Amino acid sequence: MFHSAFQRFPMLGICFFTCFLACGIKADTGKKCPEFTDLSLPNALIGTDLKVQLLLYTRKNQNCSENLSGQNLTTSVYLNVTKKIVFVIHGYRPTGSPPVWINEIKNSLLAKEDINIIIVDWNRGATTLIYPNAVSNTWKVAEILKNLIDEMLENGASLDSVYMIGVSLGAHIAGFVGKAYSGKIGRITGLDPAGPSFSGKEPSERLDHTDAQFVDVIHTDIDALGYRKPLGNIDFYPNGGTDQPGCPRTILGGSQYFKCDHQRSVFLFLSSLEQKCKITAFPCDSYMDYRNGKCASCEALKTLPCPALGYYADKWKNHLIEKTPPMTKAYFDTSDKKPFCMYHYFVDIITWNKSSRRGFIRIQIADNTGNVTESKINSDAAVFHQYRQAKIFAGFYMDFDNVSKITLTFSTKNVVGPKYKLRVLQMRLRSLSNSERFHLCRYDFILLENVETSFRPIPCHEIDV
Repeated sequence: MFHSAFQRFPMLGICFFTCFLACGIKADTGKKCPEFTDLSLPNALIGTDLKVQLLLYTRKNQNCSENLSGQNLTTSVYLNVTKKIVFVIHGYRPTGSPPVWINEIKNSLLAKEDINIIIVDWNRGATTLIYPNAVSNTWKVAEILKNLIDEMLENGASLDSVYMIGVSLGAHIAGFVGKAYSGKIGRITGLDPAGPSFSGKEPSERLDHTDAQFVDVIHTDIDALGYRKPLGNIDFYPNGGTDQPGCPRTILGGSQYFKCDHQRSVFLFLSSLEQKCKITAFPCDSYMDYRNGKCASCEALKTLPCPALGYYADKWKNHLIEKTPPMTKAYFDTSDKKPFCMYHYFVDIITWNKSSRRGFIRIQIADNTGNVTESKINSDAAVFHQYRQAKIFAGFYMDFDNVSKITLTFSTKNVVGPKYKLRVLQMRLRSLSNSERFHLCRYDFILLENVETSFRPIPCHEIDV
């Protein structure tokens, strides 16, 4: 039957033979792509002994890793030590499942650069319900990584080309490796470094800004699982470093209630790789100062452009030369979902009222197609003095090239007492996210308390003021 079929359809025979040969080779060699260890809750219940896989990916083997563990690097098929070497190190795994972001970060990094990516899989050792057991394994993982880097150096690698991205406990592992080389490795990025068991520890026992030539850190859960104080050359505190927009605020959110804020640091880093929009951060002493617009310009600090979050944060390195110590805190707000961008504006208001007024301004902007967005930044009350400019800091989830309508609402938030009004001589809307955009103005109008006032703005340069 098969013989007659092959006679009638010769290509069928060729395909069958090719498939048989390919299957036979795979069966004979027993080769399969090494994969990240996939465990489950029962493994966490009984605990796991440390076992590390070092999974190498390059553009030549992007979908099938090469396991460097226990291998003589001279026999590696894909490792090229003349290129940048990026280590991605995960953290504590209480349920044993692989990190949901692991493939995305690998693919995004390879899309950016032709590099070596080594996924440090220490899931066996990180999977346990007893958190201190995982903490104690961090030093052991760091020792394994040092041995690998030593071998790479012997084969021609440079410490300058080593870049470590560590998540939670992985951030401290990266720090331990950096200490072993006296801070001479190229860069460390800490994504919400773990706080429990590390808060209050000396720099020798945690990630520190001296652990690499450049250390950048994103803090997203400083009131729970993350580390509160600065650890790097530049420390980013999105939304103040605590409650992240879009994350559950109650336990009704299930497991996301516990991990969403902590995990947001990774997704912000991924967003910086995708570059679908620009996330602007502002060097500042505190989140409150940032929200009140006291730091919403990098011009005064002579640090243009403002520091970039995530993958391109190392461009800030040039601004640290004269700083002692070379450390900076930067704050910004984000939206509640990818790509997480917030678009920053200043609304400058000059009033005529003889008596000073204290209050809040709610700001909305709209475009010609009917899209409307409202400022999500809640700053302190502004004080409006006669003929003096008051600056209101605003941040929107959407940005419009052409703002067709602005809506302002003045409020003192007093429940009792008289209602006030503001006589506005000039209002100016200026974009901080796009400084080249025209400033938009409106002149001589009244804001009644708790009443929305909408108007069409005009470019400021068209009026002689």
